[in-house]
Amino acid sequence: MDKGTLVEFRVQGTPRLGIAERPEGKKNWVVIDVRGQKHTIHPREVTFQLANGDLTAKDLPSLLKDTEDYLDPSSLQVAWEILVESSEAATPQSLAMLLFSDAGPVPCYAAHRLLSDDKIYFKQKGDRYEPRSANQVEEQRHQIEKEAQRQEELTGFVTRVQQVLAAESLEWQKSDRPRLEALEKFALFGDEANQRHLAQDTLALIGWHNTSADAFKLLVDLGLWGIHENLALRRSQIPTQFTEAALSMAQHHLTQAPPDSDPQRSDLTDLKVYTVDDESTREIDDGLSLETLENGQQRLWIHIADPTRWILPGDALDLEARRRSTTLYLPTGAVPMFPFELATGPMSLVQGEQCYALSFGVILSQTGDIEDYCITPSLIKPTYRLTYDDVDEMLDLGVQAEPELLAIAQWAKTRQQWRTTQGAISIHMPESAIRVIDEDDIDIQVLDDSQSRQMVAEMMILTGEVAARYGQAHGLAIPFRSQPQPELPPDEELLQLPTGPVRDSAIRRCMPRSEMGITPARHATLGLEGYSQVTSPIRRYTDLLAHFQIKAHLRGGPLPFSSEEITELMQGASTAAYEATLVERQTKRYWSLEYLRRQGDRTWSVMLLRWLRAHDRIGLILFEELGFELGVRLDRDMELGERFQIQIIHVSPRQDVIRIKEVIEDNAESVVA
Repeated sequence: MDKGTLVEFRVQGTPRLGIAERPEGKKNWVVIDVRGQKHTIHPREVTFQLANGDLTAKDLPSLLKDTEDYLDPSSLQVAWEILVESSEAATPQSLAMLLFSDAGPVPCYAAHRLLSDDKIYFKQKGDRYEPRSANQVEEQRHQIEKEAQRQEELTGFVTRVQQVLAAESLEWQKSDRPRLEALEKFALFGDEANQRHLAQDTLALIGWHNTSADAFKLLVDLGLWGIHENLALRRSQIPTQFTEAALSMAQHHLTQAPPDSDPQRSDLTDLKVYTVDDESTREIDDGLSLETLENGQQRLWIHIADPTRWILPGDALDLEARRRSTTLYLPTGAVPMFPFELATGPMSLVQGEQCYALSFGVILSQTGDIEDYCITPSLIKPTYRLTYDDVDEMLDLGVQAEPELLAIAQWAKTRQQWRTTQGAISIHMPESAIRVIDEDDIDIQVLDDSQSRQMVAEMMILTGEVAARYGQAHGLAIPFRSQPQPELPPDEELLQLPTGPVRDSAIRRCMPRSEMGITPARHATLGLEGYSQVTSPIRRYTDLLAHFQIKAHLRGGPLPFSSEEITELMQGASTAAYEATLVERQTKRYWSLEYLRRQGDRTWSVMLLRWLRAHDRIGLILFEELGFELGVRLDRDMELGERFQIQIIHVSPRQDVIRIKEVIEDNAESVVA
């Protein structure tokens, strides 16, 4: 390099033009830029140089201005078309001669600018620029177009976000979906989200903090999620939308019933049929009858809804039910296993209408054991649609106009006593039902272990025993449910615990999980040697499987599922049902905490059920009025079963955090967490 050489170099990544003034040390040079500022640069910082002793720093502004007239990127295509044929590399000087027939400072610098800014036609190799092949040029153009489109979409996305946040209405574009989905995943899974970086980049673009909490807030502010969005449900694999095939088949069945696989049904429409459910229940899947035989014996009838009347193994509705495996019951509403109109219409046992059922007729001995039974596809006509409260009132009053109902209730008591003699274990922990109405009203009701609920429960357990006996007697591969014998604390230890929730809680924690298989085995809690759930085929896929198998055997046809297929379907259904149970529990807990949050400084009466970590004074308390349990840290020793007063001082349902304080009678308060 000589004094007066025209030099381009970079300052913080930005190209700047200057004139070499003098050397500095062995390799560096002092350069004066267009602003008159001096820079000491190393040769490796030089991106262009042209020896011309006639130029000074004062000439640079006019040189830059004159250069702009030469910067036509389209001229590069002409040069490329000429050079690519001979695979000849270009330099700024040779390109200046080719394009402008002039190798002076202005054309040469313009040629350098064209080559260095070019992303399509040439690629730099040292101080020369080689022409790309035609295929490479086409690919470069494609990539540049894609990047331009991406930038356009990105700018549009940010604009639309700002418009929505400003309360303007608009429709999201298809190109927005990847970023919105990334935000959703980040809000759900935090740092574990597989699109975390895209979500954080999106939050940064609009000036928000890149946290999962901000992602959640943004989705709420954009109106895509609600403030009480069910994150547990969204994290799960539980589908909330039916497939088009399932909806189409359901709609077709609603307008035109398919052929009945069991045309020779038993006509039981002359029986009085009671359906007993909560008032809000829409899927009515069981009814009860009592028949007095000619010999004076009484036959109990348990009628179970027959959804297999409307579906076939492997059709769209069956596959959809497999995918869901269970109806999900949430405080905000149910996510059904079958399309709602079908499940609550033709599949249900609707009062006053002729309905299809799988009916279990049972004659019990005076002690409550099964003396005789039969199973038959049937036609019934439900007489009464009753609630549990209705039945409790009728039983309390001993309404003589309904002797069948009184007899069923008496048989249920006999059955319960018989199961007790067989080793059944009764646990009576309070349960609650939570209903959320438009997210403004939260209703919590404690479900009493009333006579009506015990009656229905006993009849359902009886049906499960009958189904298991039938399956075992005929070697059917159906889902049998069993439970290992629990290792309960010694009687003397249990007797030291207060009766009621404390003792029942101690027993409950000893109970092993139930198991499912195609071989019958004892169910310890129920006190039965065999048990198969068949009473909720509209709401539980394993019950539906049992119906498919039993009905096929009753009609003398081949079983639709082999032992291997039943096992595989059971495993899938069990996994899905477990996930559904977790979602139900988490959702119920969220709304329980939200309910407490809305109660302000109200005082609650609670009971210490048991110590979770006694040395840390972390105990499980029961809100008796609400029927749910919470783990808290206490600041004093207490006796199990002790009741005390508390107030809520902080609740965050979304973070699953609650802090309480104990209220002492002398107005002193003790804070617990």
